[in-house]
Amino acid sequence: MFLLEKAPAKINLTLDVLHKRPDHYHEVEMVMTTIDLADRIELIELQEDIIEIRSENRFVPNDERNLAYRAAKLIKDRYHIKHGVRIYIDKQIPVAAGLAGGSSDAAAVLRGLNRLWSLHISVKELAALGSQIGSDVSFCVYGSTAIARGRGEHITELPAPPSCWVVLAKPEIGVSTQSIYQNLQPNRLIHPDTAGMINAIKDGNYIDVCKKTGNVLESVTLSLYPEVKQIKAQMEKSGADAVLMSGSGPTVFALVQQENRAYRIYNGLRGFCNEVYVVRMLGSSYVG
Repeated sequence: MFLLEKAPAKINLTLDVLHKRPDHYHEVEMVMTTIDLADRIELIELQEDIIEIRSENRFVPNDERNLAYRAAKLIKDRYHIKHGVRIYIDKQIPVAAGLAGGSSDAAAVLRGLNRLWSLHISVKELAALGSQIGSDVSFCVYGSTAIARGRGEHITELPAPPSCWVVLAKPEIGVSTQSIYQNLQPNRLIHPDTAGMINAIKDGNYIDVCKKTGNVLESVTLSLYPEVKQIKAQMEKSGADAVLMSGSGPTVFALVQQENRAYRIYNGLRGFCNEVYVVRMLGSSYVG
């Protein structure tokens, strides 16, 4: 048997860190939504009891370092599946970009194997399984717009934000999420208005959505990586409606309503970095 799953990237409209927990993780509160930039996941059932990962992207590991591999192993172990699976990842989302590409691949594998093997696992149960793999996997299982709390595993779905264009730019650097969190100074954080963002989304108010964007990790990453700061400044100079870093970076995104302005920002960024994309906000759940 063979099937396909779409694994869309996410952006953070808000990202707040509330405090450090006894388990050494940070308690977060963030509003995330999906965008129309996606990996394509192909799942092929094998008779042998093995998990194969294949991709033409040399940065995609083919073993347990890959979250998609861990997702398949978790399903097989939990539900005592003796068949194997070959997972082909057509990678379109930049790697290590703050866009949850690996988490979305894992979520797509959970959804896909649920269908492939007729396991009848609910979306809520799949999201709970996803929390064992990575902080963003639970959100990616839903593939919509939501507020995520805890370590990111407690999901409350929201309506899709007002439709707009999203310009993404990823500099050719890697950012360690762990180092960004280690450099956070809790008493100096400027917390985003998460409640205001939720209301703006529910009201369908694009202007307020733009006004309420915020990410407490951004100032840390910008101070450590001048390339990210330069890209953000260029986007703001180009007249975007809102500009924000996604996750711990290094990708920065701009929100704009007019397509011609989106491509003007895109063209202005080509000299700053090679990985620049113009996509639409997705935002709605496609999970059945």
